[in-house]
Amino acid sequence: MATVKVKFRPSSVDGREGTVYYQVIHGRVARQINTSYKLFPAEWSKRHSRIVITPSNEDRRQYLLLLDKRIAEDTDRLENVITALGRKGGTFTADDVTSAFHGEHYGLFFLVFMRKVINGLRRLGKVRTVETYTSTLNSFTRFMDGKDIPLGDMDSDLMTAYEAWLKSEEISMNTISFYMRILRATYNRAVEKGLVTQRFPFKHVYTGVDRTTKRAVPLRVIKQLRTLDLSLHPGKRFARDMLLFSFYTRGMSMVDMAFLKKKDLANGILSYRRKKTGQQLFIKWESCMQEIVSRYNIPESPYLLPVIARLGMDERKQYINASHRINRYLKAIGKELGLSVPLTHYVARHSWASAARSKNIPISVISEGMGHDSETTTRIYLASLDTATIDRANRLIIKSLCRE
Repeated sequence: MATVKVKFRPSSVDGREGTVYYQVIHGRVARQINTSYKLFPAEWSKRHSRIVITPSNEDRRQYLLLLDKRIAEDTDRLENVITALGRKGGTFTADDVTSAFHGEHYGLFFLVFMRKVINGLRRLGKVRTVETYTSTLNSFTRFMDGKDIPLGDMDSDLMTAYEAWLKSEEISMNTISFYMRILRATYNRAVEKGLVTQRFPFKHVYTGVDRTTKRAVPLRVIKQLRTLDLSLHPGKRFARDMLLFSFYTRGMSMVDMAFLKKKDLANGILSYRRKKTGQQLFIKWESCMQEIVSRYNIPESPYLLPVIARLGMDERKQYINASHRINRYLKAIGKELGLSVPLTHYVARHSWASAARSKNIPISVISEGMGHDSETTTRIYLASLDTATIDRANRLIIKSLCRE
């Protein structure tokens, strides 16, 4: 069986960095694969064949951590190449291994190819897409127990087994469909690049959209939340207020709320562009909205709400962490109130739509008010609508909520 060793070649010049290389041994024949990874001799452990990460300089430490990660990825890829060559039957040489590693053959492995796709999306700034693809990759990697698979071995039997595994993990059908559609899109990219012949591995698994469980709560529950005394529980109060703010603003999503700027509010109108669709929305500012904003105002912050509270740090990460925290508190509140619907921030959006419909507000108005620019099922009745009509609809709902 072929083996892979990680080696370090010191520089012939004292004080200069040396180079990491890989040694592939098979059939008593050794071949070298050179890399561009540079290290000083003190940063390499010959005994353990790995990088020594001890410098006090943070930049150097991060550099060594990155190299350590890349070396791990390279050795994993080499092991996958060896496994794939072995599966094909017959004999192979150390030269075959190095050739497959150097060439585009590595793209014939699904997990490696998907990581390439994700890196490409990251370079394009597709942050949300990178997150969803990474989540899918992590799930499929767990199913595969960390082992990669040649693209040619992706077939309907494997995908059916993956679907069964997801069901055993009690993953919802919509989430299963979500993962399958992303894997299918990745596989189809490989087909387009000519890396694999189309074998339709997803033809027997679920890729549709199930009717979602009810997420809306009645207006009386929103009223109950509004009057709930949470003064002794700041975390819960903040979570409740973020849900109310979303409801007041026609079901604004958490990500849009997180990135609202103070400059977005001018002359009594809040304007923002939906992250999901890019559609620009305008909302008449109401006193109940101001009450929440005033309660959490941070004077030196450019943001309207304190979801992103630490300036200069990873804003996307702050939003994600805050979103998880808010939903945890909301679920706890929902259980305390005995609600049959799990209380999350997204409930506000469904509840606003439900409340609007109960007031006999036309679907076209609801659609426009919620920014369903691409949801043709709710926009077939009207192409555009005066924002004043939407503002009147929102005020009608808020008045119903505030009425004793």
